[in-house]
Amino acid sequence: MSYQHAHYAQLVRVLPGLLDAAQGAQSAELLVHAYRITSSVLVKLGEADLGWLAADRAMAVAGDARVLAATAAVSVGQALRASGRDRLALAATLTAANRVLPPPTRLGDHEVGELRGDQTVRQPHDHRGEGAPGSRRPVGEWAVGGTLLLQAALAAAGCGDGCRAEELTDRAAGVAAQIRGYDDTHRTSFGPIAVDLARVVLAAQRGDAVEAVRRHATVIRREAWRRLPAEYRGAYLVDAARAYLQVGDLRGAARALVDADSVAPAEVRCRPLARTVIAEVARGHPAPAGVARLATLVGLTR
Repeated sequence: MSYQHAHYAQLVRVLPGLLDAAQGAQSAELLVHAYRITSSVLVKLGEADLGWLAADRAMAVAGDARVLAATAAVSVGQALRASGRDRLALAATLTAANRVLPPPTRLGDHEVGELRGDQTVRQPHDHRGEGAPGSRRPVGEWAVGGTLLLQAALAAAGCGDGCRAEELTDRAAGVAAQIRGYDDTHRTSFGPIAVDLARVVLAAQRGDAVEAVRRHATVIRREAWRRLPAEYRGAYLVDAARAYLQVGDLRGAARALVDADSVAPAEVRCRPLARTVIAEVARGHPAPAGVARLATLVGLTR
């Protein structure tokens, strides 16, 4: 909960003790979650290599536990992308997604239908031998798989493969369309809104900032947007500010940054990425309202 509320300074103080406690508890699940939180915070603070190390340890602890390994792979993908190793991130996240999801062609079948709450999905036998006829998988596993597909899409875009990124995002949308109102046990925040936000980021990443800004203006009006964790919304708004910069809209970029600061101050004040965006916006003459204050808060001006 501290992570989802973007209380990063508090987390940095307690993480060493948390890792010690999780190791002492001799619970693979607890330790994987502790390493995941550690990795995520390190990536946020610009320490991608250390974040990858924590995520790799989560993978090692998860071992052959399919779902635990898949949740750890989300962190692996994030850390690899943050360190510019998109091709490795694509391979890691897509492999993990394919372990917890049925073949892509099944997602559109009427047999699957819509899944709600804590229902499970009947998994048909497939060529990978991951499921036997009649076996069932919780909907939460699909949410982890959908999250991995979005990470893979972002990695594909980082590799310059826009077509692959779009295909993976469409596949994630198919997964999201099947699940409603499930208990987010694995803290993925996955669903249709997550897919729509990813489409904004991907549009900006491929250089179509006009499309990104158009989609952004629509998606943040939805009720589902307001239900996302503060960390998720704050991080996304920093990305949205970058899209506004691409179209030369300094006011739009400033508005996104100020909104991010009101939702999750640490996303703006602690992350090197946000600091870079603030610096770019602050170079406008005159600097848009609100950004001068942020520039002072992060030490860019006196």
